[in-house]
Amino acid sequence: MKPKLILAYSGGLDTSVMLKWLINEGYEVIAYIADVGQKEDFEKIKNKAVQTGASKVYIEDLKKELVDNYIFQAIKANAVYEGQYLLGTAIARPLIAKKQIEIAKKENTNILAHGCTGKGNDQIRFELTWMQKMPTVKVISPWKDEKWLAQFKGRTDLIKFAKNENIPIDVSIKKPYSTDENLMHISYESGILEDISKKPDPEMFKLTVSPKNAPDKEVNICISFKKGVPSKVTNITKNENVQESLELFTYLNKLAGENGVGRIDIVENRFVGIKSRGIYETPAGTILFKAHRDLESITVDKEVLHLKELLSPIIAKLIYNGLWYSPEMDFLMAAINKSQENVTGNVYLTLYKGNVIVTGRESVNSLYDEAISSMDEEGGYNQKDAEGFIKINGLRLKLQGEKI
Repeated sequence: MKPKLILAYSGGLDTSVMLKWLINEGYEVIAYIADVGQKEDFEKIKNKAVQTGASKVYIEDLKKELVDNYIFQAIKANAVYEGQYLLGTAIARPLIAKKQIEIAKKENTNILAHGCTGKGNDQIRFELTWMQKMPTVKVISPWKDEKWLAQFKGRTDLIKFAKNENIPIDVSIKKPYSTDENLMHISYESGILEDISKKPDPEMFKLTVSPKNAPDKEVNICISFKKGVPSKVTNITKNENVQESLELFTYLNKLAGENGVGRIDIVENRFVGIKSRGIYETPAGTILFKAHRDLESITVDKEVLHLKELLSPIIAKLIYNGLWYSPEMDFLMAAINKSQENVTGNVYLTLYKGNVIVTGRESVNSLYDEAISSMDEEGGYNQKDAEGFIKINGLRLKLQGEKI
C-alpha cells in the first residue's frame, strides 16, 4: 500500500509538477481544490489533476464560510496589517488548511502537502493550522525538500519536467508576476513587480477599473450592521438591496470594482523577515472596513474603542502570521465579540472614482448626544466643571515645571 497524501492543488505549474513528482516518490496523491472565490474552471483543473495521476480529487466550495467566519470576523476586529493590508490572502489560508485536515481525516491519512515557497508566508499559515488541527501531521513541503531543490532550480526546470511527464501546462518561461485570488481580493507580486520603483501595468488589474475611468456619477449606498456584522447593503442610487452574506459581499465587490475602489501598492514585512512588494485589489473589503469603523465611533464606549485600537493591529499580525487557530487569537476575539454587542446601525457612503466617503451614520445604540455636543445649548454639561478637570490633570505637569 502506498502512503496516502492530500495535496493542496491549484492546477498551476508548481502544484501540477508536485502532484506527479510526489507520485514518482511513491505516494498515492489525492488532490484538494479549494473554491474561495477565484475565477477558475474547476472542472478543467479537476481533469488536469486526474490526467496527471491523482487517485481522487476533492473540490470544496468554501466561499460562504470564508465570508461568514473569516472575513466578517476580521472586519469586526478592524484587522489591518501594517496600517494598509486588509489580509486578503492571509484570511483565506486557515480555512483552506482546516478543510484539508477534514479531508485527511476522512481519507485516514496524516500526510499533507502544499506548494508554498520557503520564502513566503503561506507555508507558515498552512503548517501552523495543520499542527493545531492534527498534531500528528506529517508535513510535505517540496520547496523545503533537498531532493526537490536539487532537481528544480526555477521555472525552466519545472516546465521541462512537465513536458517530459506529459503534464498539461499553459505557462511561459518568464511569468511577469504571480497572483492569488479569492473573494476578498487579488494580489500581484514578484516578477517584474520586484522593482519597487516601477508602476504596475494598468492592464494588470482584474477586479477594479482605474479611478480615472470610473463613472463620473456618484453612487450612494447604505450598509447595515448587526452586532458588527454586515447584514444589508442598500444601493440608494439604483434602489437595490442585498442581504444574504455571500451575495452581499459579491455585490459590493462588483459595485466597488466598477467605481475604482480598493487598489493599494505597498511594501510589507513578511513573517520570515523579508520585505515584499504587494499590489492588491480589495473592493468590498475596503468599503466594509471603513463603514464598520465609522459605526463603531458612535456605538462603542470611548475607553473600549481605545483598547480595541490597541488590539486590532495585534490581531492583524496574528492573522498575517498564520495564527488564526491559537489561544491568543481565541482570547482576543472574545474581547472583540464583546465590543461588538452594540455595533448595530446604518452607515451611509458615497463611492466616487476610487474614493469611499462616509456621509452619515445612525444607530439605536448611539452614544452621541447632540445636545451635549452642541456649542449652542447647555445640554446637561456644565462648562465650569472643566476648570477643575484641567487643574487635576495638569497638577503633575505644574509640579514638573517648577523643578525645571
